Amino acid sequence: MTDQWIQGELTEDVLVELQEAKETLEYHGLAERLTELMGAPITASIKLLPSIAEDALHTAVDKSLQAALRVALSTLGEETSSGKPKLLSHKWLAGMSGAAGGAFGLSTVALELPVSTVLILRSVADIARSQGEDLTDVKTQLACLEVFAIDGGNPGDGDENSEIGYFAVRAAMSKQVADASKYVLKHGIGETAAPPLVKLLQMISQRFGVVVSEKLAAQAIPVIGAVGGALINSYFIDHYQDLARAHFTIRRLEREYGKSLVEEAYNGIEI
Repeated sequence: MTDQWIQGELTEDVLVELQEAKETLEYHGLAERLTELMGAPITASIKLLPSIAEDALHTAVDKSLQAALRVALSTLGEETSSGKPKLLSHKWLAGMSGAAGGAFGLSTVALELPVSTVLILRSVADIARSQGEDLTDVKTQLACLEVFAIDGGNPGDGDENSEIGYFAVRAAMSKQVADASKYVLKHGIGETAAPPLVKLLQMISQRFGVVVSEKLAAQAIPVIGAVGGALINSYFIDHYQDLARAHFTIRRLEREYGKSLVEEAYNGIEI
């Protein structure tokens, strides 16, 4: 299939949507945003975090994703709102949560991160709904969780986790998502520690943990305080809102034009 044929199948408006989505999914990482905010590379701050912070991070990430999974599989299908997604209200609540983390430091990560993660998930679901997704569908609920595995970092920044492109991430997770969906449809949501669900969360946590460590490093800077913590958390949720918009835009286009055509057009776009 040639680029010319793709251009003939997809309208200019669709190609613009794909380009904007690719710019977000491949090149707009949280570390870049926080570097602009802080005026210094966050990657350097990450290396200065104490080992106890790393342990706290892993525990908090696991706890947060478990909470998000329970919410995704038990309550997202009850969402009945309509119209545009309510992004500002979710961002405001996440900022309030981040204020506590900024005021009281790393000791609050185990309490603050699960709250922020569930708020992000609800915002992601709202975006999914606005793009025509059925939130009562288990696969859609898990697609909302997939957003936490999308990094959005620059492939040229030296982080090997950022070198995995958007479609490669989805392909790598496809078996875990399919297995988790089958399990939930057969057994329900009573047991989130079932192997198919655990494997899915483990894969998501590897990538989500990288982004959370960037957030944690920024919040660990002594002068940040409550105001800075709220601002960092606003950047945190804004980052995932952007990723969700791009992710569910592509899923919508896949429903309309077919996955193979959209993926080939996406890969052919140069940024």
